[in-house]
Amino acid sequence: MGFLGELWRFMAARKKFWLLPILLVLVLFGGLVVLSKGSAVAPFIYTVF
Repeated sequence: MGFLGELWRFMAARKKFWLLPILLVLVLFGGLVVLSKGSAVAPFIYTVF
């Protein structure tokens, strides 16, 4: 959790809150790829990319 706190303090100090949606989308896509690996949904997920 130290990394997340440091990232939040960086964004607050530099007023770079526009990075938050980008990071959230990247984390969601990464989680989607990890969770769908080896499942029946995998072929449909890879067509998105």
